Amino acid sequence: MIEDGEEIPLVGGDVTEGLVRVGDTVRRPPGERDELVRDVLLHLEKVGFDGAPRYLGVDSAGREVLTYIDGEVAGRPRPPWIADEERALSLARLLRAYHDAVEGFGIPQNLPAPIEPPGLPELDDPPELIGHQDVTPENVVFRNGRAYALIDFDMLRPVSRAGEVVNLMLWWAPFGEDADLDPQFRGLDQPRRCRLLADAYGLEDPDRSRLIDLAIRRDERSWHTMKYRAEILGGGWQRMWSEGVGDKIRHRQTWLEKNAETITTALLA
Repeated sequence: MIEDGEEIPLVGGDVTEGLVRVGDTVRRPPGERDELVRDVLLHLEKVGFDGAPRYLGVDSAGREVLTYIDGEVAGRPRPPWIADEERALSLARLLRAYHDAVEGFGIPQNLPAPIEPPGLPELDDPPELIGHQDVTPENVVFRNGRAYALIDFDMLRPVSRAGEVVNLMLWWAPFGEDADLDPQFRGLDQPRRCRLLADAYGLEDPDRSRLIDLAIRRDERSWHTMKYRAEILGGGWQRMWSEGVGDKIRHRQTWLEKNAETITTALLA
């Protein structure tokens, strides 16, 4: 029996709203792929992967109930430690461990179609597993200066390992001009950090060779998808679009195109 109790509001990411803590649990409204989230979290528990919350069921208000994972989570403004290299590399290793754990889950048939504009060009990037796809600073719990757990699995979807590493580098290299980055991330040697993240993850050379081209094509899709979601879903999607996320994505594309050769050389050095 899942008990109710005092609700303490939690700060979610850019989209998640209505997140609360009750005792040692987190209550959150179901997302667009709540059944997939439930099944993946149950699989991760079954195979003994400790870097994710446990799925406990549904409460009387129809919210998902997950275990609360204590630790450091980077909100806004970003904490001073956000650009720490060792933290980023520990996250790459955690992401690899997640992939190795979830690979046996497979890719279910007849998943709900993602909410994206009709006619969006295909990526030609065959999926290999169910990826987290949202490894933002808000969605990683750190303990003792190391990535301990991934949280907020609402963006789960079939992806390639390379596609997931693109998402990792997007936030933790990170990709983009200094003017578009949080102050703590400015002035970093991004090609070097990309190489270190790829090494820590254990990314194979064929994937390293195509990584930046994949990142550019994913950004093109992301611009159209963000705009579409803002128009039809509103909420946090509309807020992000109004705050200029579309311009940031376009700036990032330009930066990736400009630095593609340098980053790829670093990845393969």
